[in-house]
Amino acid sequence: MFDYRLKVFHTVASRLSFTKASEELHISQPAVTKHIKEIETQLGAKLFDRKGTSIQLTQSGKILHEYAEKIRNIYRDLEFQISQVNQQHKGKLIIGASTTVAQYILPEILAKFNTYYKDIKIELLTGNTEAISALLKEEKIDLGIIEGESQSAYFDYKTFKADEIVLAAKASHPLAHKTLQTKDLYDIDMIFREQGSGTLEFIQNRLREKGINISELKTVIQLGSSESIKNYLLYSDCMAFLSINTILIELKNNILTVVDIKNFSIERNFHFILPKGDQSELIALFLKFAE
Repeated sequence: MFDYRLKVFHTVASRLSFTKASEELHISQPAVTKHIKEIETQLGAKLFDRKGTSIQLTQSGKILHEYAEKIRNIYRDLEFQISQVNQQHKGKLIIGASTTVAQYILPEILAKFNTYYKDIKIELLTGNTEAISALLKEEKIDLGIIEGESQSAYFDYKTFKADEIVLAAKASHPLAHKTLQTKDLYDIDMIFREQGSGTLEFIQNRLREKGINISELKTVIQLGSSESIKNYLLYSDCMAFLSINTILIELKNNILTVVDIKNFSIERNFHFILPKGDQSELIALFLKFAE
C-alpha cells in the first residue's frame, strides 16, 4: 500500500545511494532518478545534494524522509491490524539468529510482532552463523537470520537488512581522529570475533581483496561477542571491526568512535536463511513483518 514513489525516495534516503536503491528495488537507476525528480517537481523542492560520488539529503529531503518513515509505519500498522482481524494466527516459531542480529536488531522487531500476534509463541536461539546454519539443517529451528557471506545449496537466502562494519576504538584513542591507510592495520593491536563468526568471515574476505592477510595482523585476543569486544576496547588501545548496529549507543555517548580507513569500507546484508521450498504461513507472516 505504501506509495511506490515514496518507497523509492525512502530507499534512496536510507541508503544514500541511487545505485543501492535500484538494486534493492530491482528497478533501473534511471527509473529511480525519474521517481525522485517527479517528487521534487511535485513538492517544488530539491531533495538531494551531490558531494562528489556521494549524495546527501537536503533540509527538505530530511523532512520528507522523516514523514516517509511515519507514513510507512502507519501503512504497516494498518495492514497488520486488518490481518489480525481477518485471520487468527496461532502457533510456535523457533528462530535462530547470529549474535549481532539477536542482540541489537531482533528485540525491537520481536516486541512489536508480539503486540500484533499474541497467540504466536516465539523462541529465539542464538549462535554464530555456522551454528545457526547447523541448527536449520538439523530442523531444530524454523528459520535463521545470519550475517555470514558463505551460502549453502541446502537453503534459500533472502536479504533482511543492510549493515556496515566499521573500525572502532575508544573515543580517547591516540588515532581516533586520524585517517588510516589499510597497511596501517599491521601496526595496530586488533581484536576479532571467534572462528565461525559471520562477521569475522566478512572482514577476512574484504581485507583479502585489499591485499591484507588477517593472519598477519597483530591479533591480541579473539572474543565471542560484540559486547565483550566493546568492553575490551574501553580499557585498551586496541581496535576492532564491529557492525555499526552494535555501537550506536556508544557513538551517541562519545564512548567509542569510528576510525576512518581511506578508500576502504565493509558493507554487507544480513540474510534470512530458510529451508528449501514453500514456507509455512507463520514463516511467511514473520518475513513480511520483519521487512
